[in-house]
Amino acid sequence: MRQICTKCLRPIQNCFCKYLTPFDCGVKFVFLMHPKEAKRQRTGTGRIAHAGLIDSEIIVGIDFTQNERLCALLSDKQYFPMLLYPGEDAWTAKKEGFAETVAGKKLLVIVIDSTWFCSKKMIQYSTNVTALPKLSFSGEYRSIFTFKREPKPEYISTIESCYYLIKELQTADIVHNRCDPECLMTAFKEMIKFQLQKENDRIAGLLPNTHFHDYKYTRKKEVPVF
Repeated sequence: MRQICTKCLRPIQNCFCKYLTPFDCGVKFVFLMHPKEAKRQRTGTGRIAHAGLIDSEIIVGIDFTQNERLCALLSDKQYFPMLLYPGEDAWTAKKEGFAETVAGKKLLVIVIDSTWFCSKKMIQYSTNVTALPKLSFSGEYRSIFTFKREPKPEYISTIESCYYLIKELQTADIVHNRCDPECLMTAFKEMIKFQLQKENDRIAGLLPNTHFHDYKYTRKKEVPVF
């Protein structure tokens, strides 16, 4: 029986937690994880982000309107809850008055951890989440998760979202500059290299196909050197 990491739920030999130095950035992250995402361990980054962020937790579901844990967090007066989601009405770390608005409370960032297709249904059902003020990025980012297709290039992964948000919140003095989130990207890059190498090994016949659509992929990909 193979050993499983209790943090990311990946097999110990394929665990990326060894690249993480868990840290507390002064922000609480809550990952609302779709059940399908919770079952997919091959490329999911929410659990890796959770393993690196000390004050974070995962709640699995689709409709969170009556979720007891989430409702308790949203009603806790110590927090200033926001939904990390793009939109014209979204706040950013550079928005005038943002730091003053959050001041005195701990920022509670709700992250939808799912595919963009499934996240729309989660947002639609969870009215307590959609009622929250939105938080987004002032900068433009492109994902390095190149072997996973997204509807648009600016749709970045969960772990990248946390990393870039922390970096931007540092500019607003909401996260202290001594906080170093680089381990999140280090673990993410190692995961990318691992997955690409495994895919190349499968194409070379060194590993068996594990998914019904693997037969479609026959061209080896370059493993990046970050």
